[in-house]
Amino acid sequence: MKKSLLIFLLGIFSAFTTFAQETIVKGSVLDGTTGEPIPGVTITIEGTSIVTTTNSNGEFQFETIVPLGEQVLKIESTDYVTKRYPIVVNEGQTVDISGMTLDYDSSDKKDLFIISISDDNLNSEDDGLTDNVSGLLQSSRDVFLNAAAFDFSATFFRPRGLDNANGKVLINGVEMNKQFNGRPQWGNWGGINDLQRNQEFTMGMSANDYTFGDLAGTNNIIMRASKYREGGRVSYASANRSYTGRVMASYNSGVLEGGWAFSVLASRRYGDEGFVDGTLYDSNSIVAVVEKQLGDKHSLNFTSIYAQNRRGRSTAITEEVYNLKGREYNPFWGEQNGEIRNSRIREINEPILMLNHYWEITPKVRLNTNIAYQFGEIANSRIDNNGSRLDAINDGQYGGARNPTPEYYQNLPSYHLDDPNPTAYDYQLAYIAQQEFINDGQLDWNTLYGANAINGYSVYALQSDVIEDKQLSFNSILDADLADNIRLNANFSYRTLNSQNYARIDDLLGGSGYLDIDAFAEQQAGQQSVGQAQSDIRNPNRIVTEGDRYKYNYDINSDVASGFAQFQFKYDKIDFYVGANISQTTYQRDGKYENGFFKDPNPALGETGFLDGFGDITSYGESEKLEFSNYGVKAGFTYKITGKHLIDVNGSYFTKAPSIRNSFGNARQSNQIVLGLESETIQSFDASYIYRSPTVKARLTGFYSGFQDGTDIGFFFTENSSNFVQEVQTNIDRRHIGAELGIEAQVTPTIKLKAAASIGQYTFTNNPDLYYTAADFSTIRTLPLNGIPTEVAQKTVLTYGDGTTALKDLHVSGGPERAFQIGFEYRDPDFWNIGVTSNFFSHAYVDASALKRSASFTQDVDLLPTLPGVNGGVDIPNNGNFSGYTFNDYDEEVAKELLKQEQFDSYMLVNVIGGKSWKVGDYFVGFFATINNVFNQEYRTGGFEQSRRVDYRSQIEEQNNDGGPVFGNRYFFGNGTTYYLNVYLRF
Repeated sequence: MKKSLLIFLLGIFSAFTTFAQETIVKGSVLDGTTGEPIPGVTITIEGTSIVTTTNSNGEFQFETIVPLGEQVLKIESTDYVTKRYPIVVNEGQTVDISGMTLDYDSSDKKDLFIISISDDNLNSEDDGLTDNVSGLLQSSRDVFLNAAAFDFSATFFRPRGLDNANGKVLINGVEMNKQFNGRPQWGNWGGINDLQRNQEFTMGMSANDYTFGDLAGTNNIIMRASKYREGGRVSYASANRSYTGRVMASYNSGVLEGGWAFSVLASRRYGDEGFVDGTLYDSNSIVAVVEKQLGDKHSLNFTSIYAQNRRGRSTAITEEVYNLKGREYNPFWGEQNGEIRNSRIREINEPILMLNHYWEITPKVRLNTNIAYQFGEIANSRIDNNGSRLDAINDGQYGGARNPTPEYYQNLPSYHLDDPNPTAYDYQLAYIAQQEFINDGQLDWNTLYGANAINGYSVYALQSDVIEDKQLSFNSILDADLADNIRLNANFSYRTLNSQNYARIDDLLGGSGYLDIDAFAEQQAGQQSVGQAQSDIRNPNRIVTEGDRYKYNYDINSDVASGFAQFQFKYDKIDFYVGANISQTTYQRDGKYENGFFKDPNPALGETGFLDGFGDITSYGESEKLEFSNYGVKAGFTYKITGKHLIDVNGSYFTKAPSIRNSFGNARQSNQIVLGLESETIQSFDASYIYRSPTVKARLTGFYSGFQDGTDIGFFFTENSSNFVQEVQTNIDRRHIGAELGIEAQVTPTIKLKAAASIGQYTFTNNPDLYYTAADFSTIRTLPLNGIPTEVAQKTVLTYGDGTTALKDLHVSGGPERAFQIGFEYRDPDFWNIGVTSNFFSHAYVDASALKRSASFTQDVDLLPTLPGVNGGVDIPNNGNFSGYTFNDYDEEVAKELLKQEQFDSYMLVNVIGGKSWKVGDYFVGFFATINNVFNQEYRTGGFEQSRRVDYRSQIEEQNNDGGPVFGNRYFFGNGTTYYLNVYLRF
């Protein structure tokens, strides 16, 4: 009995001793200006997974066992500058750090990544911001990634050589990447910065709470009304990059009685032109977010976003054009009635509606279910010079007009000096062309209207290529704490898309109607109404007017279902995770027009739509359904050597379905599927050393990414045949390797030094397969017709030599492979700040032409056998293969020099950033400003080789032209000195 009593008393004493020796870390966080408590601040013990948040009184206390010794608390909250506080934790003692302050971040830097991106990105009809990844990185607090997002983005620098199709953008957990090309359409939520400050970024393939992720990282934009800070903000911005002015107003109610919360925003961005001439900007954005908390466990949040955007596009220009007109030149605009009018307008109208349900099943299990609907259209306008009229006498048509683009190659001096021995008259013509281009060189709208008036029908018209999407998305995201150190994340998602694609007449330019046929198509007499010229032989010779669909009209139907699961494990010395993903993707084309080149074949007439390896190629009705089953696995760990020194490792292996864009050879005309189409296989590995102390934060990372079985489709006109062809590359292998470094040091309470660097090498590791298709490519074959051998034209693909292109060891284009930064920031206690960065870039390469590096380069087309045409087609010998017939003067050394990939010159850009804020009563007034490229450095952000006149002999002639190449490389040029100024009022 005494023994039992003794044991009982010892147990009680032990419990009280343990309680008395409990180690506690607690404190509070206040607004550095007002002194008011800040709720919802995230406090993390760096180098650990220990995290907590402040309550409504701005107070916090860690509920778990905290590590002893020297630690660093990271204090961060939306709209505030992150701070780091060193502490010392002793066993059995309480660390009370009440009264920590956070200063309001007046910088509005999240606006910069959008307006610092050059309008060059608008040249692609696929996406307004085709490949710049800075939008993904804008919420990252990593030193290197911040440099990449805000200082490197203007150069098209891609971290690890990846574009934004390699990253994921989510809004409230719902993926926003387009199925057409895999890229996020930034314009869908542009101009709503005040309601998108709460973001969670996951770097690379590391553990993510919402989705499997992708190589460039995942950014989840949280738009919940209850999470916004109560109050309002009104701002005005002025700039000279993309837009020239922006007004924005927003208000957040906070959580009201009854559990309601709402947020609203309206903004307008505008400008007649940005840094590049004629690039208008006209955008309006409206957002409403409403949330209702249904008790303690449930909450419903509704988000509606309408961000209309209308922008004038520009294009890459040749060295010749640059020398004559400068980097601000844009050939797409001209004056009409005294006003600038751009012929290439990109307009986005795609509202987003989203309903989110948040359910706290237990304190350790949370379920987030979302449904979203997006609809509307993206339209890209251009001038159609294919107008014609019927010829009743010859049962045909005549018409078509000269290319009206002012920088059309026949308008430039080099065209007149193309002869190996130009005459005095050639030089005279070249001089006249030079002076006319220098003194004008813009689109002549009056000539277009005049041509239509003279002909009595529209030779010229303004058309839009329209993508009209309706997409429904659903997902459910589970977050469960299985134990104190084990966490499960899971996601099931489904997306279904109906995408209508068509050309539309926007403006007849003074004409009365437009004949919907291909004026450049050849056809037999008497076959005009059913011949190849018809866009839709089921409705021949249609006269279309403004607002009508014409030329092409088809739907793409797509379904994507995926599942994801991930386990995270947290221990004292090591944290690790494992994750897996499976998905099923289907695409199907549904043609609404029966194109004359791809009509349903009539075997009785010897017609066949058969194309080797493809089956029947038609244009009307449903195509074969494409199906892709994909999977992925990933794993990683963080080993904590000490609280200051960490090793972080991540690896992944996954497959990825090709995008809709890269699945059909030319979906505008037919259901032709890419030959040998496969999912891309991707592997990645990265390892980082991370150092964190109260004054220094650094990360050094080495990375590798491998890609196999990629696909890419390009479109261009050839010089020799003037055909509009599709260039299809498959079996593309790439390797991306390199290292990146970011370091910052808080040398004094007010001065921070920082540096960043990236050295990479992004190359092709094989010679991809290459073939070409066109509407009128065919080969003559003898087929039995009614028992009689008959020559018929059969559609085919075109290949050269062994059917590959010699890209191995060439560099993948896409911004500089090397980037370096040094800089400093000064933050004065009197609420003003300034920062300067110097940024150096090198090793950027032109996008190499695949045709130029195929066996086509060595082929002398004048030696090819001549075959009679059938039904107006272009007949190709050897069943579609060109081989042999090499130039008799071919020189390997000369060829090697001609095929050398161009490397751009290195350059340095200096940027300045600063701001100031004041408290006036209950209001806060401030400004934020940047000056980019202070010294007005001229530089090239990218470019590509043209695929016209790319054979050996033509290239020699191009290089020897006194006026420079007629079809030289085209370049994108960076902006000169630009500014951004934002003035705001916060309450």
